[in-house]
Amino acid sequence: MKKFFKIFAVLLLLLLVYLRIAIYPQLDLISGFSAKSVASGHFIDGRSLETIQQGDNDIDKVNWATNEINKEEKSAISKVYGLKSRKAIYREGLGATLINDDFDVTKPYLVPKRTKINTNLPFPYGNLEPKDTVFSNVDYVKLNTVVENAFDKKGEKNKRTRSVIVIYKDKIIAEKYADGFDKNSRILGWSMTKSLTGTFFGILQKQGKININDKAPIAEWQNDERKSITINNLLQMNSGLEWEEDYGKISDVTKMLFIEEDMTKSQIDKPFVGKPNETWNYSSGTTNLLSGILRKQFKTHQEYLDFWYSSLFDKIGMHSALTEVDMTGNFVGSSYGWSTTRDWAKFGLLYLHKGNWNGEQIFDESWAKYVSTPTNTSNGNYGAQFWLNASGKFPNTPKDMYYASGFQGQMVAIFPSHDLVIVRMGLKENPEFDFNGLLSGVVGSLKR
Repeated sequence: MKKFFKIFAVLLLLLLVYLRIAIYPQLDLISGFSAKSVASGHFIDGRSLETIQQGDNDIDKVNWATNEINKEEKSAISKVYGLKSRKAIYREGLGATLINDDFDVTKPYLVPKRTKINTNLPFPYGNLEPKDTVFSNVDYVKLNTVVENAFDKKGEKNKRTRSVIVIYKDKIIAEKYADGFDKNSRILGWSMTKSLTGTFFGILQKQGKININDKAPIAEWQNDERKSITINNLLQMNSGLEWEEDYGKISDVTKMLFIEEDMTKSQIDKPFVGKPNETWNYSSGTTNLLSGILRKQFKTHQEYLDFWYSSLFDKIGMHSALTEVDMTGNFVGSSYGWSTTRDWAKFGLLYLHKGNWNGEQIFDESWAKYVSTPTNTSNGNYGAQFWLNASGKFPNTPKDMYYASGFQGQMVAIFPSHDLVIVRMGLKENPEFDFNGLLSGVVGSLKR
């Protein structure tokens, strides 16, 4: 019996050591993810705590957290087994921000100025409902079957699609939402936000205010070999800088999103592990660095905040759009962009029309070609803050298709050769969700 207790004690000790070394340090990230998700989902989209916990937060380890919402304070607090309490606060115009104990919630803050233009036109160029349009070359039976198949049958949680919209020749030809979601639901795009962030460089370049071939204006790099990195290298994720993009553990990206105060600085101190234009590496740190570079283009923080909305979101009627900020007030350009499905589709249409929005050129036509051209060493999978199908990742889908892509299968897919945009928002991604089937099926319903 004594021997048994000794063995049991040793095993228990080993378990406690394992939990202390492997699990305990992750609790900050787990409760941080949970608090931020709850605050955003509730205050931005009006979801109940139960809906968020059963939907957005039913992820391995994240579902360990217990959460509470303070509606008066507009905050959410999460803990894991009573440990590592984290708090996220919501501020109108800025969204939810995960804060630390040093954050002064009483400090005044700036918010973006919004301008909603009421245009007496149907979707996508105005505020009226889209006109019913029937195209003779669309097989609607096939199209509707493909879209229906993108959703779970009642009682299932396999595909977990929340919305799909298909726009052909500027007209909605299919649109469907899962229970609890509709055309007014704002949905987090996760890394689709990167494509938004990149677009602001195209807008500034058209305005003659920036040249993406210039060296990146990072003071810390000017006295070492990193001074050779250009803005173009950063846009193409081809800077050669070290970065670990792993969401399953404590890594560069999880520390940035759930620990750091100023996310625009997360990659600045990283050394070279390769050479610019020779070492492609996907990095959320790079995109937040780009958000910091955008900040440098304006004299004041207010101008930086306003620009995201006046130059793009409100300009093309993405009035539901919201990009959340970090503790220092900088946009989290890598990950925290929200919009309705229809407004995400407007963003795709802007690129489908090569920057032209109902007669106004938002960015030069050449910008759409730039972002959809494979960058060196990406094997045809990446352009500039957009993913590509040039390598045939989706084998039955046209290779000219390029797309904004986000965690859990958010996608805005642009098909230049088919005058087509497809948006899918959900909670499962490739290969659990059959994107090739959805994309190729929709294209196949168009008779050419």
